[in-house]
Amino acid sequence: MLVEEIMKEKVITLSPEETIEKALKLLHEHHIRHIPIINEENEVIGIVSDRDVRDASPSVFDKETAHEELKNPIRSIMTSPVTTVHPLDFVEEVASIFYEQEIACVPVTRDEKLVGIITEKDMLYTLIQLTGTHVQSSQIEVKVINKPGILPQVTQVFGKRKVNISSVLIYPYKPDPKYKIIVVRIQTMNPLPTIEDLKSEGYEVLWPQMPGIPT
Repeated sequence: MLVEEIMKEKVITLSPEETIEKALKLLHEHHIRHIPIINEENEVIGIVSDRDVRDASPSVFDKETAHEELKNPIRSIMTSPVTTVHPLDFVEEVASIFYEQEIACVPVTRDEKLVGIITEKDMLYTLIQLTGTHVQSSQIEVKVINKPGILPQVTQVFGKRKVNISSVLIYPYKPDPKYKIIVVRIQTMNPLPTIEDLKSEGYEVLWPQMPGIPT
């Protein structure tokens, strides 16, 4: 899946000379957590989060300096330089950036111009879509030998029952790298016949362990 498929194209932005007060107002009005800071050429030169604005805002008990501090330019608290991604980057790569850099938002740029934004919430929604948990289905986890061609062999078993597959994920089997786990979501609330088929073909089903079926 590409970034352009999940990014939001309508982005709330500010210029570096706008005030902290303006940023605070936009964050509340639009229920967002990040605002990219752009120059006159629509290039991203910084970013501010709700936490940045909150930390820069004066205490409610300090009324004398409250007004002055909120009038400071947003460039005084923005983070720069900014990590950006391209619309044709893969979503999986963005997830890696979020994890490694411990950030929750990345602007999307093309030819150095801002064209969109991706947030942590967008990534979580995409994960739900990729795993198929948004549709009524049953999950089956199969332990298989880690060798070429094993995936089509396993999915061939699922084809016997003509059940629709919502998603397929593959994980490493941590106790032994010679194996891996194939996680398949099928659109049926009764996975028992498919589990029986898998076991009769010699596959080890890790989940679910149904009552009455030998492990």
